Amino acid sequence: MKRSKPITSMDIITDKYVTLGYKGFELRKVLEKDREYQILLEARKYNIIKKYNLTPAEKKKYFMPSDRDYEILEKCKQLKKLKKLSKEDKYIVKLILTQLYDDWRKPLLNKLNILQRKYKK
Repeated sequence: MKRSKPITSMDIITDKYVTLGYKGFELRKVLEKDREYQILLEARKYNIIKKYNLTPAEKKKYFMPSDRDYEILEKCKQLKKLKKLSKEDKYIVKLILTQLYDDWRKPLLNKLNILQRKYKK
């Protein structure tokens, strides 16, 4: 049987606020003000940045709230290095990377607008 990930103090703190009714943007704001959560978050970020060897530009560019986001970034970086990646697959990798932006909807809306203009003709 596969063991589940142990519950961290960050999970406990988050669950506390969710139980109080916070969600989405409000949850994010209250967690930004929680001192204990922020200390744990900084320690976690430091360890992950070391593990995945993030560049300063990547740290600034991408919103990375979970370990899975770092995993996605790492896989995209590995794929981008491949010389034999097709044009379509390069585009898919680029699109996936936009999902790591804080405002991930903006690139999707831009592309949808381009497609709408293209097919209205």
